[in-house]
Amino acid sequence: MPIIASDYNPPFLFKNGHFSTIYSGLIRTVSGVHQERERIVLPDKDFLDLDWSYAQQPSHKVLILLHGLEGSAQRPYITGSAKLASAQGYDVCAVNYRGCSGVTNTLYRSYHSGATEDLDAVVQHLLKKNTYDEIFIKGFSLGGNLALKYIGEGRDLPEQIKGVVAVSAPCDLHSSLKQLLLPKNYLYSLRFKDHLIAKLRMKQKVFPSKISDPDIANIKTLKDFDDIYTSRAHGFKDALDYYKTCSSLQFLPRIAISTLIINAKNDSFLGPECYPHKEAEENNSIFLEIPDSGGHVGFYGSQNTTYTEKRALKFFADL
Repeated sequence: MPIIASDYNPPFLFKNGHFSTIYSGLIRTVSGVHQERERIVLPDKDFLDLDWSYAQQPSHKVLILLHGLEGSAQRPYITGSAKLASAQGYDVCAVNYRGCSGVTNTLYRSYHSGATEDLDAVVQHLLKKNTYDEIFIKGFSLGGNLALKYIGEGRDLPEQIKGVVAVSAPCDLHSSLKQLLLPKNYLYSLRFKDHLIAKLRMKQKVFPSKISDPDIANIKTLKDFDDIYTSRAHGFKDALDYYKTCSSLQFLPRIAISTLIINAKNDSFLGPECYPHKEAEENNSIFLEIPDSGGHVGFYGSQNTTYTEKRALKFFADL
């Protein structure tokens, strides 16, 4: 489809990408969201924790929410989305990836940008409830890439999946990684790296033979983490093989479910390859919206409701 013109026009301060990103990640709070946790066992005997928010009346539609790198179902961009969606009649299933629910997962492997087998396990779990006629998916950042890869890989998707929204999606993982390693993103990448290393040290206590102190000492950048842990733990040759294999960009031509990608022009985490103009123009199922502002998972809106929270539900309602 043609590229969608965006009418997102935030207040002056929020036109700055870094301010928008930092406000969303560190300052914004969302209150009044009730979540009920459900744990599901995966085919490999590991587990995922799902945090549910329910509509006031019994609902036959459910929204799956997927967080970003080192996020969780308690991040404001997730709880804000859940709050608005449940108020509009959706049940909401916010997924915590392996190791992201406050409890270390049981296996040496963890989550990553292409782990669509775990998303499929969630979808199959929802189908077994025999409650939902309509399933919608909304992913942020890493979760956006995950959602796009999932619906474009060529698997047999259930007819109940009606629409997908990806916000701030790093469609080309290597392109995004190169941006994160630039000086302008030093503090962001340092924060991500410190969180990842802290989790890796917890893994080391359980699997001491698989990760050594020198290995951890050699992690100077996010790419080093993916070379030393992500690739080894998940069957990739190295970080570059992981980025190549798991980038959703290559799967976009096969998407046949109505999909909206919202990537801000001033998102400092996204390189040029993360804006799939050609793929959107050639696929009638993909809608690409590139607001001038928004930062990375920012998109400030009035009354503590972000632009993408409202935009996603309008997109789903219009299908």
